[in-house]
Amino acid sequence: MSLLVLGFASGLPLALTSGTLQAWATVDGVSLQNIGFLTLAGTAYTLKFLWAPLVDRYAPPILGRRRGWVFICQLLLALCIALMGLYTPAANLGVLAVLAILVAFLSATQDIAFDAYSTDVLRNEERAAGAAVKVLGYRLAMIVSGGLALVLADTVLGWGNTYMLMGGFMALCAVATLIAPEPEVSVAAPRTLAQAVVEPLVEFFNRPGAWALLLLIVLYKLGDAFAGALSTTFLIRGAGFSSAEVGAVNKIFGLAATIVGALAGGALMTRLGLYRSLLWFGLLQAVSNFGYWVLAVTPAHLYSMGLVVAVENLCGGLGTAAFVALLMALCNRSFSATQFALLSALSAVGRTYLAGPLTPVLVAWMGWPGFFVVTVFIALPGIWLLARHRAEIERLDAEP
Repeated sequence: MSLLVLGFASGLPLALTSGTLQAWATVDGVSLQNIGFLTLAGTAYTLKFLWAPLVDRYAPPILGRRRGWVFICQLLLALCIALMGLYTPAANLGVLAVLAILVAFLSATQDIAFDAYSTDVLRNEERAAGAAVKVLGYRLAMIVSGGLALVLADTVLGWGNTYMLMGGFMALCAVATLIAPEPEVSVAAPRTLAQAVVEPLVEFFNRPGAWALLLLIVLYKLGDAFAGALSTTFLIRGAGFSSAEVGAVNKIFGLAATIVGALAGGALMTRLGLYRSLLWFGLLQAVSNFGYWVLAVTPAHLYSMGLVVAVENLCGGLGTAAFVALLMALCNRSFSATQFALLSALSAVGRTYLAGPLTPVLVAWMGWPGFFVVTVFIALPGIWLLARHRAEIERLDAEP
């Protein structure tokens, strides 16, 4: 239960600094190019490995080495998210961008500590189920801060009050951190900051195929990142749905598909193993991008949007569950904060530096239908690289 709530807290800020903020800016009349550059607020997710050694080396005076960092970040996140509700994109885009950057930084720091905590607290045989529960909590938060937030902002609360409510949700998540259990095996922190910086890198790069595994992490979800970069703007501005319709469909169909995808991912990984799960789930999340192409070339209809959102969330949940299990398997528990931060930051490279800035350019060049077809092919190099390094992945799965 703790992993579910902490996974929720981990996922809540991302949409509030990306998709939901994107929708708010779209409704407020901000230009497409400025909306695209707002995605750069997520740079902290890519660079978080730079300060992850601090999280490995130092422990706050409360709640231990991992939970203390999580708790402090959650309280600060609650405050900053609520502050975002005091401004509007049309009049205060710069201020909102700064707050979004701060939220992303705190969220990335929370992720460093939470990912290390989950890696430390889970036994090896619990890895698949634990990854699924993390993904489930994370995706539930994306629905709440993405779908539900759009509905509330458009029909009930307005944008400012919605952001304040999301800040309140984050404050409630801090309660789960207070009662979460400590890992059964306590691993000593590095003795010096230099040791916390150097040894995780030395240990990882001494492994066979280390560089190929890093490239796989960058490429595996790249097609998914491109398809989702401006998906909210596409559904509102490109496909012609209202923000309330987009929010309602995400809330209903997205939530149901996310639950099924996360739970099915954990169950199927136990049977398929890590490599086959990554392969089949990766292919499914690539093919699911065709659904957006269908929406782009057909008249707007709630049923078709619901089906596309459901399939995308189902396949995305499967792929993410397997991907998180891969990241856990790659981490040495002595340096889990730094190594997980490095690996997960690399996974955000495509979303932050490629998908965000390049998607508006590609859409302007080839239109929405052509763009979504291209996203399927963008996903294929990651699948090819996975197949090329099957032996290394299967070796990870066989380790005790």
